[in-house]
Amino acid sequence: MSGVQVGLGRLAENPALVRGRRVALLCNQAAVTEQLEPAWELLPRLGAQLVRIFAPEHGLFGLAQDMEAVGSESFAGVPVVSLYGQSPESLHPAPEALADLEALVVDLPDIGCRYYTFAATMAYCLGACQQAGVEVIVCDRPNPLGGELLEGGPVEEGYRSFVSELPVPVRHGMTLGELSLLLQRERYPNAAVTVLTCQGWQRHQWWDETGLPWVAPSPNMPTLATATVYPGACLVEATNLSEGRGTTRPFLLTGAPWLDGQALARRLNALELPGVRFRFTMFRPEFQKYAGQVCSGVEWHVTHRLGFRPLACGLVVLREIRKLHPEHFAWRSEPYEFVADVPAIDLLTGSPQARLVVEGKLSLEEVISGWETYSREFELLRRPFLLA
Repeated sequence: MSGVQVGLGRLAENPALVRGRRVALLCNQAAVTEQLEPAWELLPRLGAQLVRIFAPEHGLFGLAQDMEAVGSESFAGVPVVSLYGQSPESLHPAPEALADLEALVVDLPDIGCRYYTFAATMAYCLGACQQAGVEVIVCDRPNPLGGELLEGGPVEEGYRSFVSELPVPVRHGMTLGELSLLLQRERYPNAAVTVLTCQGWQRHQWWDETGLPWVAPSPNMPTLATATVYPGACLVEATNLSEGRGTTRPFLLTGAPWLDGQALARRLNALELPGVRFRFTMFRPEFQKYAGQVCSGVEWHVTHRLGFRPLACGLVVLREIRKLHPEHFAWRSEPYEFVADVPAIDLLTGSPQARLVVEGKLSLEEVISGWETYSREFELLRRPFLLA
């Protein structure tokens, strides 16, 4: 039995919040209680009238890959409305989908990284519910990476997108419930927000210290180890390198058919980056980039997660690959999360700085110094919204 109770479990103890009300759910298959009861079964059991389910990127059961449009459907007789379709407009719930609701229950398993899109989906729903006069009930759950460590800079003017929607660092150390309260004050002051907090969680705790079962929140987030490197390894998406999608170790692998993985591992390990080592390996993705091709590359091995700085590490990895293979390394040229005129790396990191670091035009130390200043400011800004 877990020593931590998630917000959904607390809802089960406070059924009056939903009993007899017309409600919708914003969730996916990872929205479960400590006993693994899914939210869409719990709400009707508590006496709620479940009108519809809103599903984030990847769909209700995480069947779709990244940036893959998902259509609306039904499950167990309940309409499922996709909030990730073929256009930016599809990311927002339509007014008619909220018009017959009294409350929207939100339980999205975030992983503590700004570009993990579930928090942005919640933000859009907060705005829509404010307009519609619908109460939002956020069932909170722990931040898998703990609630203390921050890393990354702000989103600069002109770089806001679905992967840079929130006014927080890349690694923000907040829960979804805490983010909802911050967004309420910063953007949606007339939204009616109720947060069911986690019980028993302490900010220093990572997911594997809570006793809660890990349920993959998206198809390429199978383990806590994946989530640990994601704030840095996700930057590989913005390049012509494979980030390990199509393998059993997404984001833990970085490589390409043209890459000298042995040389890369030697270079990276010689830098003695804090809390991480790199092992030369070969892998063959079954889908996505370089599907069916053997890639040479490295596997990330986190040796000390409290000292590990994934975002800075990700920039160093890309910078060293570009030095090794200037003739092959390239930034992603296709549109990224519905944006075609801004480089994906700039959208992810919220400014051109990371790209300039990788290209050798800006000092990483200078950028990190700016991140640290912003983190100190954000630490004070977020304090009123912390729930543990």
